[in-house]
Amino acid sequence: MLKIIRDEIDAMMARDPAARSRLEVVLCYPGFQALMLFRLSSALWRRDWRLLGRWVSQVSRTLTGIEIHPGAIIGQGLFIDHGMGVVIGETSRIGAGVTLYHGVTLGGVAPSVDSENQRATKRHPTLEDGVIVGSGAQILGPITIGDCARIGANAVVTKDVPRCATVVGIPGRVVNGRGAPRSEEKPRFVAYGTPTGDVPDPVARAIEGLLDEVQTLRARVNHLESARTGAGDESGIETETPPAASPSGNEDPASKCC
Repeated sequence: MLKIIRDEIDAMMARDPAARSRLEVVLCYPGFQALMLFRLSSALWRRDWRLLGRWVSQVSRTLTGIEIHPGAIIGQGLFIDHGMGVVIGETSRIGAGVTLYHGVTLGGVAPSVDSENQRATKRHPTLEDGVIVGSGAQILGPITIGDCARIGANAVVTKDVPRCATVVGIPGRVVNGRGAPRSEEKPRFVAYGTPTGDVPDPVARAIEGLLDEVQTLRARVNHLESARTGAGDESGIETETPPAASPSGNEDPASKCC
């Protein structure tokens, strides 16, 4: 048990440069405290002491601002940074080495619709190993977030995300990394789950593509028009010229109407 606690502390220290000692993590990190209380409430829940398990989870929520249902399944090395406002639903599954920032919700999509028939069903998301979820992100429904995926801050995700992908926006859109091969090295840790390189917004990228297409079509039309004009000049077709003024000085009355 002590080795598990030490490993949890080391995992948090490895991902937070502000942590200077294990004792600091134990005393000052609500994410660690919430995780330890979750382990206790989860053990009670699995032994069918459901009410007591829920009560422990509510005590944890009051003390840390982090709400984790005792029915959730959480792997080793979960790091909840800052933590205030984090909500993890009953049927959530979290793999090893996952990082959650403050304000993250792992919730259901229809918790108030036919609640009785939803009690034994999977309603909350699954986060596989190494996932990073930025602050304020909402991951909703029984979806799967693949290994090492990154969810940007304030994104709303309601569909499966492939491994090693980065998702941003409302609704969430994949902006890179569609299904990287498993033999590939895992990406380095990126704080808050946001891309730090030059990753364009997918809507802006689509608009730029349309503008490029318009420019290409315009150039093509200009080329066809110039080719048609050149073909008309070579065919010897004479252009009509306006009538000249009368030598007598009397102008044609029709010319004044032009």
